[in-house]
Amino acid sequence: MRCQVCRKIFSLTDKPTPRQRSAHKNRQILTLLLNKMPFARICEACDITMSTLYGKIDFFHRQALAFVAAREQRLHQGFKKNRLYLATDRQDYVVNWTCRADKRNVTLSAVATADLQSGYVFGMHPNYDAGLDRNAVEAAAKQLGDPQTPSAFRRYARLWLESDYQRSVNDTLNRRQARGGQNDPAAVYADSAARQDPESSEEYDQGRKLPDQGMQVHSEYTLYAHFLLLRQLFRGVGKVRFYMDQESGIRAACLAAFQDRVRSREVDAFYVRINKEATVTERRALVAQARHRFQNARQAHPHLTEFEVQQLLMQQEIARASAIGKWKDRWLVHPLPSKAEPQKAVCYLTDFRDYAPDHLASLYLKASLHAVDRFFMLIRRRLSLLERPVATPSASGRTWYGYAAYNPATIVKLLEIFRVAYNYVWAGQDGKTPAMRLGLAKAPIALEDLLYFDAHTEPPRQRRKADRSGGGRTVPVRRRSELLRDPKPMEDEAVPWG
Repeated sequence: MRCQVCRKIFSLTDKPTPRQRSAHKNRQILTLLLNKMPFARICEACDITMSTLYGKIDFFHRQALAFVAAREQRLHQGFKKNRLYLATDRQDYVVNWTCRADKRNVTLSAVATADLQSGYVFGMHPNYDAGLDRNAVEAAAKQLGDPQTPSAFRRYARLWLESDYQRSVNDTLNRRQARGGQNDPAAVYADSAARQDPESSEEYDQGRKLPDQGMQVHSEYTLYAHFLLLRQLFRGVGKVRFYMDQESGIRAACLAAFQDRVRSREVDAFYVRINKEATVTERRALVAQARHRFQNARQAHPHLTEFEVQQLLMQQEIARASAIGKWKDRWLVHPLPSKAEPQKAVCYLTDFRDYAPDHLASLYLKASLHAVDRFFMLIRRRLSLLERPVATPSASGRTWYGYAAYNPATIVKLLEIFRVAYNYVWAGQDGKTPAMRLGLAKAPIALEDLLYFDAHTEPPRQRRKADRSGGGRTVPVRRRSELLRDPKPMEDEAVPWG
């Protein structure tokens, strides 16, 4: 409707689609967005402008937040489950430069935690705050003397200031020279010990800069917030086991958030390290060696079941574990790696030496980052803005990707939209979504139910959808129709040791 006095357009409806003049295109646009079509091609295919597309993304983001807020109420109210096995890792995303005079990249880092059994992603949190004005924060920080104040006593301690950036550039250069390109567990420990703050793993060099829009958040603050949220979600879970990438910040945040439950033996934490640089040939060779070792052990112990043989091999590795690093963490080599996780090494961070050998071996055998790594893989494959960019020697380490985002806030919105679709819309080969496996949904959610979700009338029975002529008609929503399907699971998701 239009006001006859000020001529502004307004809506009296309580539906979730006010000002959606092309609502009939929403499903098509969202489908293309989640299937790696570049923004310019979406505009061409759907006959819309770029400003309209960004408006649609804002609408999809609001709907995704409203939908997941309603569906995850059960988690916040005390989700009941006997055991949870979780994988935690981080992924970086590059933002294109917007000025030819300054060709440095902005890099965001997002931490995610996924359930190893259901695949459900409980959170995906980038280290970025789009609601702040950088110039205003910098001016206020200088007035308060934050750059000269120890970080623990700053007003804006969680945010990256220009003074922090300059110090980080110098520290990063010195650490990289000392590290010499090594990337084994011992080198990672040495690098952590060399940092002024072992919990901060962010490295800024001359090829990176802080965002021009919004403010970048220190990674350790994002990690602590992430694990404090998980603490709230898992209040009703009997025992929680975390399998985390080897990163001192992740370790500190996890143990700090769950310190009382670690002491009460309700929470355990493990480091998992994988050689992601191994070639396909090397991966196959490692899996073949492990399979040969398993078959020999099975022949030597014919009275044992397959799982008992796996426990036996793991107990042998536990006996050979060696202490590495400043904190003398005991690492072992996983005896049964998969092609997706070659040369897997595991470290038990909360070992009170109170578990029986078989129980301890079982926990080590479950060590994996596959659930969160698969989620990260699909982000790269399905979102054109977040595909891994390519660095060329002539670019001096800078990266440029024609489809990448120019505004970090767009990345934050797309990641939340993707998490909701991954958890509730896309079904695997078993016909179930991660939310169904976890018990938060009874069936896959159709995209229409997400796009036209209304918390006051959920679950929806009928939705008003505009036809192409601009009018409206009431049509039933088919909850299971035209579901987007996952790519087939990775062929090396499981290794048939038997």
